[in-house]
Amino acid sequence: MEHKTVTRLLYLALTGAATGFGYYLGGVQGLLLLPLCLGFWGLAEWNAARTDRELAQLSQTLNRILHGEEHLGVEEYSEGELGILRSEIHKMTVRLREQQQALQADKVYLANSLADLSHQLRTPLTSMNLVAELLYKEDLTPQRRAKLCRELYQLLSQMDWLVTTLLKLSKLEAGTIPFRSDTVPLEEVVRQAAAPFLIPMELREQTFSVDCSGSFTGDVHWTAEAVGNLIKNAMEHTPAGGSITVRGRENALFCELVVEDTGPGIDPQDLPHLFERFYRGSSRTSHGFGIGLSLTQRIVTGQGGTIQARNRTPQGAQFVLRFYKGTV
Repeated sequence: MEHKTVTRLLYLALTGAATGFGYYLGGVQGLLLLPLCLGFWGLAEWNAARTDRELAQLSQTLNRILHGEEHLGVEEYSEGELGILRSEIHKMTVRLREQQQALQADKVYLANSLADLSHQLRTPLTSMNLVAELLYKEDLTPQRRAKLCRELYQLLSQMDWLVTTLLKLSKLEAGTIPFRSDTVPLEEVVRQAAAPFLIPMELREQTFSVDCSGSFTGDVHWTAEAVGNLIKNAMEHTPAGGSITVRGRENALFCELVVEDTGPGIDPQDLPHLFERFYRGSSRTSHGFGIGLSLTQRIVTGQGGTIQARNRTPQGAQFVLRFYKGTV
């Protein structure tokens, strides 16, 4: 306020000095400087008043931002330095709102993940508790005790797999795992992927065949784990005596791996949700925790690839992985 008073007094002093000087030089004609000076003074006052109004509006805008208002009218912005400042404040507000929404989404995602994890662990923990109570009985036969111990070991293995897979999935989603870029034969990727399941498939009397040609460029370790999850999924849903086939090819655009089986196939209503974390549908995802396919998708898409699931004719499921060249 004091600054404005000093400015007005300075304008008055300059106006009086200019008028007196003009009168001294040109007599009455010099008095014509008076309305001209007053005009400039009025223009300056009007401009100052407009600046005050814009500053007041800007202050209100900042106050609305501090109180959490999200919708600020861009149409209110004028030209000039204050208009630029308003525009920058609007951009900042939009950015802060996006960050707030992202943080809120992360909180919801974390809460849902913890709820899902709690739900998934509850079943094996309950079963382990029941098995432990049965093992305390003194009248158990050695055969029954051995069977319960095997069940307990299986439940522990399931929980270990779940926790390990969740840790891997979390690291992939956080982007903390860098993918390597090595070039190896496609058959080598499939060999690493299938190694842990060869004996279980043999015990199930399932036929496993590989038909691969060409090479693969990407992270061999993680890709083998992704393909291994698909082989494991096919093994668990293919009846005894069925077959599991992995085919691979390479062309100028992409490298493709296809995992297919002769199981019952995938329920059409499950297809859109097949890669969702903890999704357990009516058919193929009814066993296990419904997380292996989600991990597979993260590994594939993290290397710029794609994965599709579909049913075969006359029966069975088919998963198609494509890794496009130049994206890894």
